[in-house]
Amino acid sequence: MSYGTYMKELLRPLGVYRLEGTLNGAELESLGEAMDEIHRFLDEIHRQADLTTAGEEGLTAIERLFSRRPITKDQERRRAAIAALLRVGGDSFTLEAINDNLAGCGLNAVASEGEKTQTVSIHFPEVPGIPEGYEEMRKIIEDILPCHLGIEYLFWYVTWALMEQRYRTWAQLEGTGMSWEELEKSVAETKTVKGPQG
Repeated sequence: MSYGTYMKELLRPLGVYRLEGTLNGAELESLGEAMDEIHRFLDEIHRQADLTTAGEEGLTAIERLFSRRPITKDQERRRAAIAALLRVGGDSFTLEAINDNLAGCGLNAVASEGEKTQTVSIHFPEVPGIPEGYEEMRKIIEDILPCHLGIEYLFWYVTWALMEQRYRTWAQLEGTGMSWEELEKSVAETKTVKGPQG
């Protein structure tokens, strides 16, 4: 219901105003249109300010609050990453909390306990090799993780041995019609290789 209609309905029970085809009614319609416009404007501000409904404009504005931005273009992943960054706190020292905070990278980065004391191993299970935007993502990870921890990055690569485990023959491999990137992601087993130290 428009604000003009709402105001007319509010006054109608009084029975003292002629609201249809009169100056009074036109004035209420005019005021109502202005209020409708304000309502639409405020509704859009509310939508963009709410992380669950924000579009490109709202997400970009929220990301400006952080020194680093999530490494993803996908809106749903950006929302999840921003939510994770908002949860980062001074008591985020458990492995579960660290993994929750790492969601702020915008990529699936997973932390596990390192082999050495006070080290954390970070790997990227969805991405073979070094992920795109790794340098920026590394800065975010190192901002998020507690500073007393050493960081070891682990990467996995598709090898022919892994490819042969997944696809027994060339015909089976070619029959998939997948690109190399799709083939890499389809290989379920991974091999980890140590990457640069943080």
